[in-house]
Amino acid sequence: MLVKDYMSKNLVTISKGTKIFDAIELMNQKNIHRIPVTENNAIIGLITEGTIQEAMPSKATSLSVYEANYLLNKTIVEDVMINEVEVILEDCLLEDAIFQMRQYKINVLPVLNASHELVGIITNNDIFDAFLNITGYKEPGTRIAIKIEKDHEGVLADLTQIFANNNLNIIQIVVYRKEKRPIIVIQTTSEESKKIKNILKNAGYHVISAIQTKKR
Repeated sequence: MLVKDYMSKNLVTISKGTKIFDAIELMNQKNIHRIPVTENNAIIGLITEGTIQEAMPSKATSLSVYEANYLLNKTIVEDVMINEVEVILEDCLLEDAIFQMRQYKINVLPVLNASHELVGIITNNDIFDAFLNITGYKEPGTRIAIKIEKDHEGVLADLTQIFANNNLNIIQIVVYRKEKRPIIVIQTTSEESKKIKNILKNAGYHVISAIQTKKR
């Protein structure tokens, strides 16, 4: 899976000369929490709710409301934006985006094409959606978790053949290797969880769980 498959393409951008009050209004209108700052279709910064909050006068300030508003009205995006922005290319793996976000402790990455033009933005919420898609969480059917006691070549081929022989349609397969013994999770369209569990048990597999899922 690539970043471009899950990034948000409906971009809202802003120029560096925009006043902070206008940036706040735009965020409220679009219900977003951060906006890329662009110039000639190239990203030059990022403004977020956090950077705006830092620019706001402290409650402990001696400034009057009038004076505080006057200063804010003079403040533009360029004054408070993040200048060094972490970005990612659209053809990178989704895992690259996850690693980069974790490494730099950030929740968003502007996405560039090969010409380094801004083409999208990917957030931690986009990645959560991708995970739900990978696991088949939103699909009705049955999710089977199988612990492989003795890992060997061809185990996935054996399992998929069992499903094919029993006319069971597979939507997703995920392999977890956190433990020494891998766990294979298979999402199928069939809602006959007990039947599937028995088929796998009769074939010698250790079924941890067989959970019926609903359409979401």
